[in-house]
Amino acid sequence: MSEKIEVENVNSPGRTTRVDRAKYEAARAALMAVLPGEAPGMMPREAQAAMVAHLPEDLFPGGDKVGWWMKCVQLDLEAKGVITRAPKSPVRLWRA
Repeated sequence: MSEKIEVENVNSPGRTTRVDRAKYEAARAALMAVLPGEAPGMMPREAQAAMVAHLPEDLFPGGDKVGWWMKCVQLDLEAKGVITRAPKSPVRLWRA
């Protein structure tokens, strides 16, 4: 059985979900590697596309499920204050 980690969701304060630790950590490292350090940041679809090159093939064969994991990591890191979302549309993200 795989090891789990609890993640938060900026849209559901106080609620946590348990997810696969290895996939979370790989997706987190990939997202942090591609996000710029300042505004205006990067749109989620751009970040998702850029992340694929940074993900291990054994966990994400062919980039499988990268969209779900990008969103999981994004919402968790937003809740923790590690990344920032632009206050207005369109959604843009950057490292805090």
